Amino acid sequence: MSAVKSRREEYAQNTREALVRSGAALFADRAFAEVSAEELVAAAGLSRGALYHHFGGKQGLFAAVFEDLENTAAERIAAAMSEPAGLREKTIAGMNAFLDICTDHAYRQIVLLQGPLVLGWERWRELDRRSLAGLMVTQTKLLKEQGLTRFSPELVAAMFYGGLTDMSFVLAASPDPAPIRAEAARMLEDLLDSLRPA
Repeated sequence: MSAVKSRREEYAQNTREALVRSGAALFADRAFAEVSAEELVAAAGLSRGALYHHFGGKQGLFAAVFEDLENTAAERIAAAMSEPAGLREKTIAGMNAFLDICTDHAYRQIVLLQGPLVLGWERWRELDRRSLAGLMVTQTKLLKEQGLTRFSPELVAAMFYGGLTDMSFVLAASPDPAPIRAEAARMLEDLLDSLRPA
């Protein structure tokens, strides 16, 4: 019985992954309203019933694609922060990784440009914070413990989260994000250094 269940679970997982892949490809290239359920399941080689069974429809699949991109972003940021030696350098590396992610085509199109419209602002914020806010709070607690900030970790995390969120929208809306991304990196580094005790 367990072997049968395991095969069934594996098939279900493969089905979900195929739909998420097809959704990521199609939503990255076209607006949500322009992508049909039929296209999504055809691209995945599945039936329409599979889409509704696993995700409840096109919007549920979009949310799953969104969460997958956010989780991947969090993993990339954590990996970038594991490289440098000092805490200040780790923090800067994490912020730079996030800015780089914001210029990725799929993240820009799905998370930043379409996400708030398709999911609504409250749901967008909930999913975004679920992936990234915890990482930020952990880092700001370390900054406080090591004397790199004189302010409470929660407020520092809120400030950087809000700033990075709005910067991400500016990057997404720009036809030429490279100079904005470079300036944003310099601004964030200066801001981090300004938080040190006098």
